[in-house]
Amino acid sequence: MRRRKNQPTALILAILLGFIGIHKFYLRKIKSGILYLLFSWTFIPTLLTIFDVIGLAFKSKEKFDKKYNQAA
Repeated sequence: MRRRKNQPTALILAILLGFIGIHKFYLRKIKSGILYLLFSWTFIPTLLTIFDVIGLAFKSKEKFDKKYNQAA
């Protein structure tokens, strides 16, 4: 069984290390995380992280759980 993902943890990772995609790896979005990491020398991941932070901050717990904590 996979471990449940925590919304506040994902938000903190996005705020602190979002420019290198750590929050994407945490949320099991490996391909996105690799792209963030590959393009981390540009401003693109930082800009995208701003949208990720807003989305994580305002997403309801139910929607977050439905998207990231589904039973496999």
